[in-house]
Amino acid sequence: MRLEKIETFIFGNPPPRHGGRYFIFVRLTTACGITGVGEIYNATFGPDLCAAMAEEMFARQFDGADPHHIEEFWRKSYGAGFTQRPDVTVMGVLSGLEMACWDIIGKAADQPVHQLLGGRVHDRLRSYTYLYPPTGDVYPDPGAPSVYDDPDLAAEAALQAVNQGFTAIKFDPAGPYSIYDGHQPRLEDLTRSEMFCKRIREAVGDRADLLFGTHGQFTVSGAKRMARRLEPYDPLWFEEPTTPENPADMAEIARFTSIPVAAGERLCTKHEFARLLEVGAASILQMNLGRVGGILEARKIAAMAETRQAQIAPHLYCGPVVAAANIQVGACSPNFLILESIGTFEGSYMSCLKSGITWEDGYVLPSTAPGLGVELDDAAIAAAPFTGDELHLGMAQTHVVP
Repeated sequence: MRLEKIETFIFGNPPPRHGGRYFIFVRLTTACGITGVGEIYNATFGPDLCAAMAEEMFARQFDGADPHHIEEFWRKSYGAGFTQRPDVTVMGVLSGLEMACWDIIGKAADQPVHQLLGGRVHDRLRSYTYLYPPTGDVYPDPGAPSVYDDPDLAAEAALQAVNQGFTAIKFDPAGPYSIYDGHQPRLEDLTRSEMFCKRIREAVGDRADLLFGTHGQFTVSGAKRMARRLEPYDPLWFEEPTTPENPADMAEIARFTSIPVAAGERLCTKHEFARLLEVGAASILQMNLGRVGGILEARKIAAMAETRQAQIAPHLYCGPVVAAANIQVGACSPNFLILESIGTFEGSYMSCLKSGITWEDGYVLPSTAPGLGVELDDAAIAAAPFTGDELHLGMAQTHVVP
């Protein structure tokens, strides 16, 4: 069996655009006709350029080779051009191609990927949802009250999610974040954040865990001030309290607070996650399978985490192919904690696939289909092109005013 062809797809995620503005997919085909799909989570460059990078990497490192040679593909791509260091763009592209190879391998073996990574140890995976506006666009009109900044609206949305079956909900009311962070939280940010926790805890009681998100926007001392406000409400985690460059800073916060620190959505490769573990910066690792370096790399990180009593909570702010990969790794990882889902995996978010993801009463049920268990819907993708020029995600370009 050898790889023969690559196709790339850019899907303009329809409103309400939960998961981002667009998704970048690849499909690889072998000479014997087996196909595999993958997804690139790369927010650094535009999607057309990322698709071209995937074609370039495939031509150099994958074309004509046996798709089972995952480790060799990884080493060649990681070391290309005499680099051999974590690079978020290279790893994003590699993740999509590697994921597609695993899909092919599973189909060839007639087994889901998790069966090839040690076997399923979880029959169902606990999931959480971000608090999105109940209706309308994920990007509401500036200044309009929303679940992003109004504690009472957030509490209503949290209760709806819990009544739907979720046992954990995530929110991030901690104020603006910019390219100039970290900064000290403003008093209004501290008060708003505390009020979010208070109102949501009052609404859901002990029926759900609170997952407090930030975007790495604080200094160490600022994060400590925030943590002190949140502790009475017993969140399950304090997410990425400082920027990800220096794990030692994050470790200082982890030692200061009783709230578990979660981090990793912006990190790639086992090497960056090893630094988190070595200094005790986080006890919950949030690798994103479309960025971290692929499925095997994520499985290695999960195994490393086991040795430090750390758990994994695969991150998802991209498309449903990464979601399918997250599920495969979660299913076979003993130290799996919880999975991010985009709602209940229904509606426009899933319209780019022919197949679905099964969500029941707050849990995702791992697919038993061969490979990743999902297939692209070419016609639906063609009918929803991405026409904008914005990146998948962005940050404020000016300082936060205290």
